[in-house]
Amino acid sequence: MKLDRELFLYVVFGAFTFFVNVIVYYLFATVLGINYLVSNVVAWFFSVLFAYITNRKWVFESRSPNILKECGLFFGGRIFSGAVDTALMYLFIDVLTLGDLFSKIVVQIIVIILNYVFSKLIVFK
Repeated sequence: MKLDRELFLYVVFGAFTFFVNVIVYYLFATVLGINYLVSNVVAWFFSVLFAYITNRKWVFESRSPNILKECGLFFGGRIFSGAVDTALMYLFIDVLTLGDLFSKIVVQIIVIILNYVFSKLIVFK
């Protein structure tokens, strides 16, 4: 079934997106010593760019001629989930004093679910 294939590919590319996000975050926050919130924004940007390309081409197989509108909706949805991402990172690290890498992994799972719903219902409908 198309939904099974689509969901499978979303999970696969979601996992790749997750790794892009976590690796970029780790490089900026740990290796380069940049503030975790700034590192989080940089990781978000690279993971969203990767996700748009893979979601458009392989997951939802979009053939929309209006790429700018589609890309705008995609990034708009990701801005929302990026705000959720950053707010949860702040909550988990500064308020709840959980570890930053642990927090990043938990938050990314939440964000991946939000992104699928938004992509399925709004961007690539």
